[in-house]
Amino acid sequence: MTENGVFYYGQDKIDYEVVRKEVTYKEKINQPESDKLIAKKTKPRKVIIKVHPDQRVVATAPVDATDEMIYEAMMKRARWIWQSLQDFAKQQDHVLPKRYVSGETQFYLGRRYVLKVITNAEAADVIYNTVKLSRGKLKIELSQSDSKLNIEERTAIVKSLIDHWYKNKFRSISRERLEALIHKASWVKNSPSLRLMLMKKQWGSCSTKGNLILNPHLVKAPKECIDYVILHELCHIAEHNHSEKFWRLLTQVMPNWKEVKARLDGMAELYLNE
Repeated sequence: MTENGVFYYGQDKIDYEVVRKEVTYKEKINQPESDKLIAKKTKPRKVIIKVHPDQRVVATAPVDATDEMIYEAMMKRARWIWQSLQDFAKQQDHVLPKRYVSGETQFYLGRRYVLKVITNAEAADVIYNTVKLSRGKLKIELSQSDSKLNIEERTAIVKSLIDHWYKNKFRSISRERLEALIHKASWVKNSPSLRLMLMKKQWGSCSTKGNLILNPHLVKAPKECIDYVILHELCHIAEHNHSEKFWRLLTQVMPNWKEVKARLDGMAELYLNE
């Protein structure tokens, strides 16, 4: 189970995740002095900190590491963590349109995957186009006929395949999350209908009849962000505007919604990029 922590660098609040792992330390016994030095240098650190491009800060620590030990490790590298977050945030200001070629980044449930487009030359026996997630890659295998198309036509096919894959994935995930969260919305008597619709600037909406519309691009975000959007729209069934009462209701069903919203907003340009 992932743990969470927080520290401040100046006025900036920085959240971090803690992943605990068993760590095996190897020692060399009865070795020359030079080997002992090498063994000491290669001994793994107790807490390893990584800042991800999606601005997640993750600390990998031994199972027996105390919260204080992890916090101290964070504070020692606070300036580097803060600067890394600033650098990744700046990178998002220059998001280039996707070309749907091998090597590009695709997102799924908050994780980054490398796109790999396999053409006829690499897979001569492929008859049907396929899309699958495997070992950190989103693999697109083009059929023999589609592999022979020109670049523009092939790009359009790859984009269409990815969009269709995302929509299919989100159709089941969104329904699953709605069913898991509906008990929080005690004011909703019947499970609302749910429709998917691509939108350029909105994650979701709620009709006056209480029907939900969600953006399939949400499937690129972590599940917590998907939950936030669903709960946000469920709150609109009770309060159709963003009144003070609405925000109180949202806080009641999701106390940390501000942090989750900030995380989703921070990645919006990348998630909505096509």
